[in-house]
Amino acid sequence: MHIGDLKPASGSKRKPKRLGCGIGSGHGKTCGKGHKGESARAGTGKLPVGFEGGQMPLHRRIPKRGFSNARFAKVYQVVNIGRLDELFQNGSIVGPAELFAAGLIKDLSTPVKILGDGELTKPLVVRANLFSMKAKERVEAAGGKAEVI
Repeated sequence: MHIGDLKPASGSKRKPKRLGCGIGSGHGKTCGKGHKGESARAGTGKLPVGFEGGQMPLHRRIPKRGFSNARFAKVYQVVNIGRLDELFQNGSIVGPAELFAAGLIKDLSTPVKILGDGELTKPLVVRANLFSMKAKERVEAAGGKAEVI
């Protein structure tokens, strides 16, 4: 193979759209801009998202009601106790740093909540920002401690 044999992949190179070259060009007469209207004129640029030709846009016509508390919601990283049972040894202390090192959480600055899905067979000292009732019961039933930090 020589450098002269190299060609682009088939279909990757297209001929440019030749506007204003007559009706036979495939893009003749109105050049793909339709008939009249704002976007058929020169210098319009892009119209804003939701623009409806001067009609009141949908996002302004619809009434705004209600309240969303989503901006103020507390976000927790959740870990199930079944995963703790798989990854940690008997009697070990499990805190956010250990969870991060084990790959169970992605961020040390976001609070951690322990949930009760799965079985815990080892006594562990679990330190987290929040525990579900079932998780706390299962940690203590296995002989461990659930400490809120």
